[in-house]
Amino acid sequence: MKDGKLKSIYVCSNCGETSPRWMGRCPSCGEWNTMTEDVVMVESKSTAAKRSASTGTGRVQGQTSLKADRLADISTDEEKSRIVTGIHELDRVLGGGIVLGSVVLLGGEPGAGKSTLLLQLCGAISGSHHVLYVTGEESTRQIKLRANRLRVAQENISLVAETEIDEICGLIEQMRPDLVVIDSIQTMHCSDVSSSAGSVSQVKECSARLLAVAKSCEIPTFIVGHVNKDGAIAGPKVMEHIVDTVLYFEGDKTLPYRILRGVKNRYGSTNEIGMFDMTGTGLTEIENPSQLLLDGRPLGISGNCVACTMEGTRPILSEVQALVTKSGFGTPRRAASGFDFNRTNLLLAVLEKRAGYFFANLDVYINIVGGLDLNETACDLAVCLAMASALMDKPIGDKTIAIGEVGLAGEIRNVTFLENRLREAQRIGFTKAIVPKHSLKQLELSEFSDMELIGVSYIRDAIQAIK
Repeated sequence: MKDGKLKSIYVCSNCGETSPRWMGRCPSCGEWNTMTEDVVMVESKSTAAKRSASTGTGRVQGQTSLKADRLADISTDEEKSRIVTGIHELDRVLGGGIVLGSVVLLGGEPGAGKSTLLLQLCGAISGSHHVLYVTGEESTRQIKLRANRLRVAQENISLVAETEIDEICGLIEQMRPDLVVIDSIQTMHCSDVSSSAGSVSQVKECSARLLAVAKSCEIPTFIVGHVNKDGAIAGPKVMEHIVDTVLYFEGDKTLPYRILRGVKNRYGSTNEIGMFDMTGTGLTEIENPSQLLLDGRPLGISGNCVACTMEGTRPILSEVQALVTKSGFGTPRRAASGFDFNRTNLLLAVLEKRAGYFFANLDVYINIVGGLDLNETACDLAVCLAMASALMDKPIGDKTIAIGEVGLAGEIRNVTFLENRLREAQRIGFTKAIVPKHSLKQLELSEFSDMELIGVSYIRDAIQAIK
């Protein structure tokens, strides 16, 4: 029996701050209702003194067992420092592959496909690498059934169903696999911490021990993390700080499309995204998302306009739909799916004040097809033209794309990466583009000889161009 006593403390799930009593607001990060009760073991003074003596407090000054390597002798060859998975969408988000010794935290809503993605990753690299898959949520037989359904290679994949973190770390050090998958960190348990699995103390301690093994043995590790009701990864923020990469697997469960987005990456950009399609045999890569999102687009219908958003270095075309109808209530409705609601009201005010199109007694609905969120201001012009087209009941050309930011004075402002957006539109087959007039001077017009570029300075000019 351990020489100590149990003590209740309160830990902030956002920043890890501890307090002997509950508080409504964390004194460190200022978040409300994040202090959760945790039970820890407090050592007695005699036990702490014995442990300090046994762990080297009497070390002779100037002596250590550590050994430092020269920076010039450390290999930086890409083929030696990264594992290329062959899943191009995943490699893109990771910055070119999995860095040796890196720890990647993968979060997402239940049912998004986190375990499916990681099992397919194991199968993709198992031809030349040995993988250890640790599951705390399912049995090995359940993983086997999923592997059969996904048709992944199974020769070099080892499975173990275990939740004791010290046993897992010992197995990793003994087997020395090329990749480790932990599914999930909330089910792991450390015997030195008295609280239950999934608590702040358990998640923090288990993550720290996995990180130590991954760095000392240079074994890349993927950790699955649950999310809370706000969509953030459950557990202390300390866990996100100590890992090298944090990925979110996003997507509505009612839609087949999934987006892998990086919010932290020490070895690459956080602007890149990977797109997948959930099928009966697992996740398939979407290498041409623009073509997929525009398939089945209705032609010759008013209220439709195509916008282009940049996700990292990748331009993605998406259809904007607007519906304007007479309101049956005293206060007209405004609704936006995939587009910022406040931005919609702002653009409606600009159309009324600067262009003379009134929506005061009309319901306005905005929908972005495919489940994408258009958070970029470069999509303002397409949304405005879609609403004006719906109001006038006049279709916009099926081969027309609109790119530009709309200001409060009704001016059309420049956007970044305009050439990349136009190249993508030209590749898909668009023949007309409405763009900011000031941007035409910066374009190499000879590259877009097959496309009619219409430069506009104000929103009124843009609407006149679609009439």
